[in-house]
Amino acid sequence: MDIRPLAVEGAWEIVPEVHEDARGALWEFFRPDRLAEVTGRRFDTLQGSVSLSTRGVVRGIHFADVPPGQAKYVTCVRGAVLDVVVDLRTGSPGFGAWQAVRLDDTGRRALLIEEGLGHGFCALTEEAAMLYLFDETYAPRREHVVQALDPGLGIDWPVADAVQSPRDATAPTLAQARAEGLLPSYAATRTRLGAS
Repeated sequence: MDIRPLAVEGAWEIVPEVHEDARGALWEFFRPDRLAEVTGRRFDTLQGSVSLSTRGVVRGIHFADVPPGQAKYVTCVRGAVLDVVVDLRTGSPGFGAWQAVRLDDTGRRALLIEEGLGHGFCALTEEAAMLYLFDETYAPRREHVVQALDPGLGIDWPVADAVQSPRDATAPTLAQARAEGLLPSYAATRTRLGAS
């Protein structure tokens, strides 16, 4: 398992070693001990979820209040998605920066996304199944969305007509979310993670 930092601070790409033969394939998709060795943080799983999306669906950009925050470990177990991580932390040196990574059922990659970062994806195949592990349980009052199609973010989604949920489609832009005080602060995420 190779764990590499992304350009967005607080996000890592996990590339598993896939063992294939005539029977099929086997790989480790999650190793909290290896994550802790490389990232310096624990990831205790408190919830697991699966989402199914059809081609052209764009979900996100989702994030949670900090504290307590909600770190995510995501992988695509069927089909393919363009997965996007956005730095939503006010005061962060990388505020507003994003990075996209293809996750699919052939490369078997995963992403670890720290508290305070936003997450979204676009389904690239007729059906895409995403598996999520969370270090905090879902709490609707603490969950927020920034508009994935916000021109201010400038994410290059690979679809002309994105399909979004009503909640995602009416989400505020990054600038509006910042003005409304919805975004987490970089300082709060560093404190939460025990960093200076």
